[in-house]
Amino acid sequence: MHKRLLVLFLFLITTHLSFAQLKSPEDFLGYKIGSRYTPHFKIVNYFNHVAANATATVKLQQYGETNEGRPLLLSFISSPDNMKNLEAIRMNNLRLANLAKDKAAPVEENAPAIVWLSYNVHGNETSSSEAALMTIWSLVDPFDNKTKEWLKNTVVVIDPCINPDGRDRYVNWFNSIVGKKANASRISREHREPWPGGRTNHYNFDLNRDWAWQTQIESRQRIKMYNEWMPHVHVDYHEQGVNQPYYFAPAAQPYHDVITSWQRDFQVTIGKNHAKYFDANGWLYFTKEVFDLYYPSYGDTYPTYNGAIGMTYEQGGGGAGGAAVLNDEGDTLTLFDRAIHHYTTSLSTIEISSLNAGKLVKEFRKYFNEAVASGIGEYKTYVIKNNAKDKERIESLLDLLNKNGIQYSSGSGAGKGYNYNTGKEESFTLNNDIVISALQPRSAMVKVLFEPKAKLVDSATYDITAWALPYAYGLEGYASRDRINGIGTVTKTKVINAETTYGYVMHWSGIQTVKTAGQLLQKGILLRYATHPFEVNGNKFERGAIIILKTANKSFGNDLWTEVKKAADANNIQLYPVSTGFVDKGYDFGSGQVVPLKAPKVALLTGEGIGGNSAGEIWHFFEQQIDYPITLINVNDIGRVNWNEINVLIMPDGNYRFLGEKVTADAFKDWVNKGGRVVALEGAVNALSRPDAAGLGFSIKSKKTPDADLPAGQANKKEEKVNYDLLKKFEDRERDNITNITPGSIYKVEIDNTHPLAYGYPNYYYTLKMDDNVYEFFKEGGWNVGVIKKDNQVSGFVGNRLKDKLKDGLVFGSQQMGGGSISYISDDVMFRNFWENGKLMLCNAVFFAGQ
Repeated sequence: MHKRLLVLFLFLITTHLSFAQLKSPEDFLGYKIGSRYTPHFKIVNYFNHVAANATATVKLQQYGETNEGRPLLLSFISSPDNMKNLEAIRMNNLRLANLAKDKAAPVEENAPAIVWLSYNVHGNETSSSEAALMTIWSLVDPFDNKTKEWLKNTVVVIDPCINPDGRDRYVNWFNSIVGKKANASRISREHREPWPGGRTNHYNFDLNRDWAWQTQIESRQRIKMYNEWMPHVHVDYHEQGVNQPYYFAPAAQPYHDVITSWQRDFQVTIGKNHAKYFDANGWLYFTKEVFDLYYPSYGDTYPTYNGAIGMTYEQGGGGAGGAAVLNDEGDTLTLFDRAIHHYTTSLSTIEISSLNAGKLVKEFRKYFNEAVASGIGEYKTYVIKNNAKDKERIESLLDLLNKNGIQYSSGSGAGKGYNYNTGKEESFTLNNDIVISALQPRSAMVKVLFEPKAKLVDSATYDITAWALPYAYGLEGYASRDRINGIGTVTKTKVINAETTYGYVMHWSGIQTVKTAGQLLQKGILLRYATHPFEVNGNKFERGAIIILKTANKSFGNDLWTEVKKAADANNIQLYPVSTGFVDKGYDFGSGQVVPLKAPKVALLTGEGIGGNSAGEIWHFFEQQIDYPITLINVNDIGRVNWNEINVLIMPDGNYRFLGEKVTADAFKDWVNKGGRVVALEGAVNALSRPDAAGLGFSIKSKKTPDADLPAGQANKKEEKVNYDLLKKFEDRERDNITNITPGSIYKVEIDNTHPLAYGYPNYYYTLKMDDNVYEFFKEGGWNVGVIKKDNQVSGFVGNRLKDKLKDGLVFGSQQMGGGSISYISDDVMFRNFWENGKLMLCNAVFFAGQ
């Protein structure tokens, strides 16, 4: 008896000491959460502290690093029994989803619910990482018996900060300029963060638009872990304007039609549980507005399309909130207010998930069983033609499918389906083509990413409405209602490059080719490119083909071909050996139609007035994809630029006030006339079409709206007819405005692929149209490289009033100006760096156009 008491006494003493070592955030940090901002390193330190002192219930795992070297963490919290079996729980959950590699049977009974909470994806929406500190403390607090009950049948996964680089950019800035006390007045500088703000990651990317595309290192590392767990509930924490209260589920329409009734209903269940706590505290909130479930790359939709209950929670105060801010009602919203709201929904989510753990697991299992058994949607198979000319873009597509765990195979035979290029049902043959079956665990993702025309029940949507991958990647494909079985695996072919003593030719067909050419140019190797198609040694080459000859590269001696092969092999690019400059068809290599390719010295304008996302797309592309040097120049410093140091200037989306400043604008014009090449994108094209820019010699003109050219008399006659459609209801004002916009739709552009801006393309291109900007056809002084004609809309929503304008207009053009040139690219061909087929056009503008 005494021995038992002694053991119990020692156990209680040990437990007490352990609890005494485990500190709350306030005790550990030395300040109350919400009284100041917590830098990321202190968040990391606290999560390490908890993991070290609550080993029975917490596991901390670093899953990656940001671009700036900050750690990315996941914390797993559950009961001691569950933590002992954490890997077995994970594997069983993958079996429930039919995703495990082994064939063991899953166990549904008593399987715990898995709840994943993702904080601070937007760096300047800072309160959620503060809430993460409070949440993990409640889950490990030895005196909180309520959370201990929840954790008996629930595994909680906490990502305390998805975007540490953006958070620290904001927090370090704020802490450096805030006074002794926070100033709640919105005119104070602490509510006006400088460009580009803390919302985005290092490369100015919005990580909450990158879940499916995974263009960013943070996304790739995180989603790899996510797909190894496949939680049943996922929450993405955000902030909105300072005058908005709290938003939580259920989401607004439109819902994508792949979302099940169970997923919809449980959002309501969760929302009612949150409302209970918010009502008790007198906190305002709203549901079923603004934040829909449609675009597939958000932190709520991506989990939803992967079988989870995916949700966004939005607290007022992001960005301009500081540590305290006065809203329009005169109330002061503090950082603590914002954090406590997120903390409350965090615990409420865990609570309601625990209470419904059995149902969550059951419905999760049902979701994936149905996906495998019958597939989701009318199309049962998607086929991508495995054309040699599309090799690079096909490899990029397969890489995307691999990152998302989507299964595919190769197939041969015959089929019938919707032709993405013609928009018609057609018969087709398969010859080792890519087959993506809808009958697989990730069937919903397959449908969402590949369906030619998604159904849209409400046009008031939060993001783009079209993104079908065959259009985004510029690939030939079919969507078939039939089940077409693949017969083999798809393997990436490693090229074998033969030796040469005279020269090589390589097709200009994709980003890896661009990367190879860029690497050779940086080594000082002289390249040439063909301005016309040609044939040599039985191989056909189109415009833009790169020619590498011993001529003019003699200084490299025997090392020349070693360097060329090294670059091509590293990028898996096929080199075609040639032994003569005498071609079978076309122009010989010594012709004036075979032009030297000079290494461009490229600069990118950034800073105030420039779209941060647009600039970031280009910066990331040059550094991380084609590995080519680029100089970033703040647009406010353009008056101090030494123009001799650059010969290509990229102008991303922006307003460009300097075009109206005579001295700077004249210097810019002079540089172009002397041989400078401008690449203008999106809003930059619009800026160059303004009257002040036209005086500088830019001849692009915005297309006028229909009826704008009517003589005054005729216009007045039209007005004399009474139009009762003009009598609108005030409550419909927001929805009426939708008729004038497109949030993101796909149009087919007719391309002049004889122009250098369109080298490597067929005679068409699918563009993502996100505004009403189209331009007049050039009558003289320019080239109409890409135009939208009548009835060229392919997919997505376009307002009725806008449709008449989005036809018979220019979207891509080129103008010679003295010795220089301007490439006009009015749409975002780089959109979020997932619009793969547009990237080559930017490269054409940089490397070819105007040379």
